[in-house]
Amino acid sequence: MKTKSLYYFFLIVFFSVCNLSAQDEDYQIKEHYDKQEVDIEMRDGIKLHTTIYSPKDKSQKYPIIMQRTPYSSRPYGEDQFRSKVGPNEFLMKEGNIIVYQDVRGRWMSEGIYDNMRAFIPNKKGKEIDEASDTYDTIEWLVNNVDNNNARVGTWGISYPGFYATYSLLSEHPALKAASPQASIADFFFDDFHHNGAYMLSYWRAMALFGYQQDGPTDKAWFKFPDLESKDQYQFFLDHTPISQLDEYYKEDNIFWEQFKDHPNYDEFWQKRGIIQHLSKVKIKPAVMVVGGLFDAEDLYGPLETYKNIEANNKNYNTLVFGPWSHGDWAGTKKRQAIGNVYFGDDISLNYQKNIETPFFNHFLKGNGKGKESALAEATMYDTGLRAWKTYEHWPPKKAVTKKYYLGENESLRTLPKPNEKVEFVSDPKKPVPYSEDIKMVFTPRKYMTDDQRFSARRPDVLVFETEILEEDMTLAGEIMAKLKVATTGTAADWIVKVIDVYPDDAEDYEETQDYLKMSNYHMMVRSEVLRGRFRDSFENPKAFTPNKKTVVNIKLQDIHHTFKKGHKLQIQVQSTWFPLIDLNPQTYVPNIFKAKKGDFKKQTHTVFGDSSVEFQWLKN
Repeated sequence: MKTKSLYYFFLIVFFSVCNLSAQDEDYQIKEHYDKQEVDIEMRDGIKLHTTIYSPKDKSQKYPIIMQRTPYSSRPYGEDQFRSKVGPNEFLMKEGNIIVYQDVRGRWMSEGIYDNMRAFIPNKKGKEIDEASDTYDTIEWLVNNVDNNNARVGTWGISYPGFYATYSLLSEHPALKAASPQASIADFFFDDFHHNGAYMLSYWRAMALFGYQQDGPTDKAWFKFPDLESKDQYQFFLDHTPISQLDEYYKEDNIFWEQFKDHPNYDEFWQKRGIIQHLSKVKIKPAVMVVGGLFDAEDLYGPLETYKNIEANNKNYNTLVFGPWSHGDWAGTKKRQAIGNVYFGDDISLNYQKNIETPFFNHFLKGNGKGKESALAEATMYDTGLRAWKTYEHWPPKKAVTKKYYLGENESLRTLPKPNEKVEFVSDPKKPVPYSEDIKMVFTPRKYMTDDQRFSARRPDVLVFETEILEEDMTLAGEIMAKLKVATTGTAADWIVKVIDVYPDDAEDYEETQDYLKMSNYHMMVRSEVLRGRFRDSFENPKAFTPNKKTVVNIKLQDIHHTFKKGHKLQIQVQSTWFPLIDLNPQTYVPNIFKAKKGDFKKQTHTVFGDSSVEFQWLKN
């Protein structure tokens, strides 16, 4: 295979089967399942290609478990079978009707594709959205697929997770359970943006979503840019300002054009978010939201999905977060590790057997009532203690706010000193890397637990840390960084990282890279960026006033991590994070996608001593 073909093949395999666990090689789908391919007509006449795997054993009725996907329901052809079907091997082997559907405008389905298609609350006539397509599909399935028990569940990871969330808005009475996993919620906060900063490291993925196909096809219609460099850092530095990337994506890449035309959280982005709609219908199906505590792609989505359902509905709603990167829970790898850090054995397999399978069985095969098969409200993995914990509420009600102030001499302390300040120079020509191990990848992952010693030793990164902890400290819930800052320029990004500093006697793991030692390892536990222009509003950006003390609040997503006795808690603050995010010119321009080379200026940034980071602390 040529390099491009290999790359394309990897993407299709990853996105179409990453949510399927490995199973006994002796188990053959053809021996246990019949396959049917149908084109289901939607209310506006568009037909969506749908693949149905039904158990050969017809002695009982089965629930339908469905995934709607933009990543292809392949292999196509009724004599061509997947090697595995369903959310996991347990649900596959015990028998369920498993359905895959190409969403509107993708692969073998008709229609026009629209990224994060907007929900229409009060549809009229033949108006459609993903909720109506879901409704029409479920209606056809329960009335036309033999041996179904009229109960339907939906699931999906990443973009298919978005469609699983969207299924809740369909309000079809046969939908009894949904499991959005690593679900996209809003492209201004997930995947391609983080708090308004463009995730430059995802730029290559624009090809996957930006090109429209001419009609139903089983062949790839999109193309990835051929890059002359394998050095991701240098490639993007050489293509700053970002407008230089236009040579790779032309006007036919609709997604790229949308990003350039909508740099702010305007109506275009707002109406595509799914979160705000979870309060507009009464959600009745049971929901199990799943995510990874080290998911670099979709951390915001599952947390906000759970929290908004919980706040606005009275349905069964549970949350599961493990020590996973994007989609890890769907595999069966023995040793679970993220980058250099090992967390335990058989974590994903145990989740599939003891959490995911009982959830679907209870609501699709059982009576869906009672607590005997119900999960805890929140099942969370402590990534410091390497152990599962369960909670009746998330975040835990008994958690109290613990606040540290950023002080001189690299200290974290309990009292503010507003007159103190620490300065650093941020140079767009020499931005801080997001990792020592940058590769030209589709989307980066391992940096979420990467060693941060390299950045702690740079003059343009501020470091603040506790003394060595004398007892364990468990933090559970979201983190709020409340910075008081100033800049000599009129624009700046602010990045905050929460780090677990290992003791000198920490032992290496099997996964620890050869050039590293876990002794004094600076493990990143959580990190986030805020594009400073959006400090008061994502809709209405504004410049900084040079040298004026300004409040910048950054919400870092939830953690569940015990900083163990003998470790230290460290905070790092910086203004570049390259090429994870694009470069801020540090001179205010209306649209960074259209910035000029002369706009990029070296500036001095200041962090004042009344800046704080607030954690949710679980007292022993």
